[in-house]
Amino acid sequence: MPCCSSDACASPAGSSHRFRRVLWIVLAINAGMFLAEIAAGMLAGSAALQADALDFLADAANYAISLTVLGMTLRWRAGAAWVKGASMGLFGLWVMGTVVWHAVNGSVPHAPTMGVVGTLALIMNVICLVLLTAFRDGDANMRSVWICSRNDVAANLAVLLAALGVFGTGTGWPDFMVAVLMAGLALHGAAQIMRDATREWRSASTMIVPVLRAAKQGTQ
Repeated sequence: MPCCSSDACASPAGSSHRFRRVLWIVLAINAGMFLAEIAAGMLAGSAALQADALDFLADAANYAISLTVLGMTLRWRAGAAWVKGASMGLFGLWVMGTVVWHAVNGSVPHAPTMGVVGTLALIMNVICLVLLTAFRDGDANMRSVWICSRNDVAANLAVLLAALGVFGTGTGWPDFMVAVLMAGLALHGAAQIMRDATREWRSASTMIVPVLRAAKQGTQ
């Protein structure tokens, strides 16, 4: 029997071995880049690099969640997407706090380190984006994965601009401004993901009621 459109049916994309393989690849890339970038960010004293590193960590966790709910019902997938959106929102708020701390302490990051690590991060995120683009029109859970990757590419470009700004001005303000921009992207992406997930959750809940009624009538 082909999968129906109700919540009781798993997503066809959930059974896709290709999508599962891609998720494992991008999970490994993000986990590795988190370790590399968090160390470089601390050594360079860069709020933007540290923010980007934590973004890699959040994405790795999100990809792990996506792998967990593959093949599950629409409600589960929508719920997972909502959790990922909420985590992105918390990340954005944390970055805002980090920027305030660095601004108060007058930190000036090491621009060359920012440039090298930012370039590596950009290359890795472009690879992830290319791999995930084929799945950008799926359900809220799949769209959330692609949105995260798209935001990461934009953030990496901003980090490189921050490195140039720090090098040219000798101050940390370009770094702070980019970190704020990254926080804004995270908050915007979080709102978009949570909105899609809430809509799909409600849609799935609406479809469950007729199914349960039909099942109950069938037993009478």
